[in-house]
Amino acid sequence: MKVLFISPGSGDGYFCGNCYRDNLLAQAMHRAGHDVTVVPLYLPLKFLDQLGEDVPVFFPATTFYIEQKVRRPMPRWLRRLLDSAPALRLAASRSGTTSAAGMEEMTMSMIDGNDDTFQRHVGELIGWVRQSPLPDVIHLSSTLLLGVARPLKEALGIPVVCSLQDEEVWIDTLDPDYARRAWQAIADGAGWIDHFVVSSHYYADVVRRRFPLLPPPTVIYPGVDIARYQPPSDEPEGPDVPTIGFFYRMNELDGLDVLAEAFVMLKQRGTIPGLRLRIGGGYMSTERKFLADIRRTLHPYADDVIFDHDYTWNRHADFYRHISVLAVPLRFQEGIGLYVCEAFAAGRPVVEPATGSFPEIVSDGGLTYQPDTASVLADTLERLLTDSELQSRCTAGALKLSRERYNDTLTAQSLEQLYNEVIKI
Repeated sequence: MKVLFISPGSGDGYFCGNCYRDNLLAQAMHRAGHDVTVVPLYLPLKFLDQLGEDVPVFFPATTFYIEQKVRRPMPRWLRRLLDSAPALRLAASRSGTTSAAGMEEMTMSMIDGNDDTFQRHVGELIGWVRQSPLPDVIHLSSTLLLGVARPLKEALGIPVVCSLQDEEVWIDTLDPDYARRAWQAIADGAGWIDHFVVSSHYYADVVRRRFPLLPPPTVIYPGVDIARYQPPSDEPEGPDVPTIGFFYRMNELDGLDVLAEAFVMLKQRGTIPGLRLRIGGGYMSTERKFLADIRRTLHPYADDVIFDHDYTWNRHADFYRHISVLAVPLRFQEGIGLYVCEAFAAGRPVVEPATGSFPEIVSDGGLTYQPDTASVLADTLERLLTDSELQSRCTAGALKLSRERYNDTLTAQSLEQLYNEVIKI
């Protein structure tokens, strides 16, 4: 089966949940023996192990954004300059906002596809797809790219599958009038999608409430390559002292400040000898002030805090082998926390707030808590790290969930079944 994934790039300077989810789906199908290509939009995707080699970046963040503002095409020489690798690297270093403020027109363009700038860029994408044997199915990363579905189907006649996850994190930061228009445009354009996919039953319920007229989406849990998270034979099974891990983009939305406060509380209590905190996942320039505040909070115990500043795909899996438990106290209700699935693959339990998909995803692989405050998080971490029997049970639950729910073989089987169904329609 030939599959084309269309996914936004983040510049790979930090852990992007949706970008990584797309990577997991594509890699699962690739390892199952299918012909998979990933097409990046906006910025490059560097971690896609051979699945996006030699594929150009479409709707590049440089020219697409500027052309949206000036409402006319650029000279070809200027486009070549702005879409060059150095220019895109510069754009990536300045990207990463979690707010759509100021990007309303660009967001609407990608959802409804009605303006001339969009039509020029989608025409380039269609032309590129036509240069090779056509795929059997196209998989869009999210409804924030819904505008490409209609032109692709009309020009190529290929079924289109679309993932749904956490669009509200972006759309609901738009100007209210644009947010209303965006949700309506998604509802109006949904008919061009052959099937929707979500990564948890929690988010399937969110979709049904927001779009009651849509056919029920299919739940396909993302699966990881478990072998990547196993330690080498000459490496210890875990850290030499209890270590709490945080792995996501280092910002306020993802709750790093909450965990920092909880860690300080635990150090002050002194009930977990040698306790450390390890922080990874990367950050953007916009987070530097926030991280300076975090460092001030942690300063009294700085010797027990490890910052993995440089996020790289090659070192991604290593992080989990150096922690005892993972905690990412999000401030939003996420469709699925992929870092939870990764922690499970490494045999690490998690402690997460009882919000969004966490009660479903965590299950027997850790503990959930409420309310989502630093003090309750500290209490829950203390409970897990001071009770060896409880920690052993959660570790066993994590490994079981990794084998039976969050592994890439099962993901590929579910995707293949879905793709075969839409191809036959």
